[in-house]
Amino acid sequence: MAIEHKSIDYVAEHERHGRVIDQVPFWFLGNFQFFTIAIGFVGPSMGLSFGWTALAGTLGILFGTIFVAFHASQGAELGLPQMIQSRAQFGFRGVVVVLVGTLFTFVGFNVADGVLAAAGLKNLLGWNEAAVVVGASLGAALLALYGHDWLHRVFRWCFWACLPLYTVLCGAILLGRVPVSHPEAGHFGWVPLIAQFATAASYAITYAPSVSDYSRYLPRKTRAHHIIAAVFTGASTSAIWLIALGAWLATRLGATDGLVALNEAGRSLSPAFGIVMSLASVTALFATMGLNAYSGMLTVVTAASSLFEARPSFALRNGVILAFTAVTIAVTLSISANAIALLFATLNIMLYLLVPWTSVNLVDYFFVRRGRYAITHLLKPHGIYGAWGARGLLAYGIGFVVTLPFLVLPEVYTGPAARALGGVDVGWLVGLAVSGGVYFALSRSLDLPREAEAIGDSEATLRRALGAPPAGD
Repeated sequence: MAIEHKSIDYVAEHERHGRVIDQVPFWFLGNFQFFTIAIGFVGPSMGLSFGWTALAGTLGILFGTIFVAFHASQGAELGLPQMIQSRAQFGFRGVVVVLVGTLFTFVGFNVADGVLAAAGLKNLLGWNEAAVVVGASLGAALLALYGHDWLHRVFRWCFWACLPLYTVLCGAILLGRVPVSHPEAGHFGWVPLIAQFATAASYAITYAPSVSDYSRYLPRKTRAHHIIAAVFTGASTSAIWLIALGAWLATRLGATDGLVALNEAGRSLSPAFGIVMSLASVTALFATMGLNAYSGMLTVVTAASSLFEARPSFALRNGVILAFTAVTIAVTLSISANAIALLFATLNIMLYLLVPWTSVNLVDYFFVRRGRYAITHLLKPHGIYGAWGARGLLAYGIGFVVTLPFLVLPEVYTGPAARALGGVDVGWLVGLAVSGGVYFALSRSLDLPREAEAIGDSEATLRRALGAPPAGD
């Protein structure tokens, strides 16, 4: 497979070679690393027992992954990256408002991944932290440069490498082969239960802005429910598994670091197995850094096209990847493991910026326009969707503002509504409901018959561009 030349370009039907079945291991691997294990530490850190933590984590992942999976169906229908489709709601230029949060999320996660992996490998193997950061970032950049097909291929390799290792480890835990250093502890509590649910759900939703980037090479005739089921199965299964594993490590081994705990549990079988487990999990994490770099590139190119009408060229694509990598390396090397809590707090703010977008986007796609878009108009500044989508931007703004009283930033800010709820962060749920409801109400004034004419013209233009006969011939 050669280097991908496309970035935000439309993927024509004859260029589509993806398979629905490949969505399962791809999104399974996306959550199959020690970052996810740490999500299972949230409940136990607040006194929640293993069973209740696993249950809350499961329900949270199932809830959050619903939104991710439904976004995935848009890729095959439109043949475009996720954020290009958002121009229909926010306008050709207005979509940049959402892109700011999206880009920061991709950069932030790669910085967090780099800091955590470098610190962990230094503690376990004595590796130089700067060398780990630079090597991982350059590897992620190379994977992003090769693009869509190589991302799917590498994710499959990592999937088959990691699956048996985690199966052996969890089998050993079930058989009592991993010694327990802490007695059964924890209890039920509504506050930690809701906190664990919210953390798991919000963690799942962070993939929403990128999921269609990896389904846009599926044939357009692919049934939406097949895509939704494949993505939902892959992304939710691995996250539920590792959150439960994290909860066990926290309550039975007193773990507070996912990579260290993984190594300690693996060493109970053999020292070599512990190291192999750790390296496999880190490798999976590095692969997801490639995903972030690739989707980060699509975000920047979308913004450049929206603001400056820059053409999505091969040179622009690769230049953005290299620039993205340089920025992440610089930020990662300048931040310490002690500052990672501040980074996570900032990422939490970005989640608040993304949640209103996902609600507006899904309401528009499934309930307002019902998957019918003029694809060519999404790619030009003076199309039917306009430069600034007032309805989408207003709904987005209202959805964000109403979340502020519920906002929780540990040791920084807790909104009055959150304090009344005992410090539980449910603001993202409020943002989901309000932004979607406002957008649906505002969309009653849309001129859908006029859009239908533009859709017909768009489809005819695409057929002519591909040399296909007119419809009905």
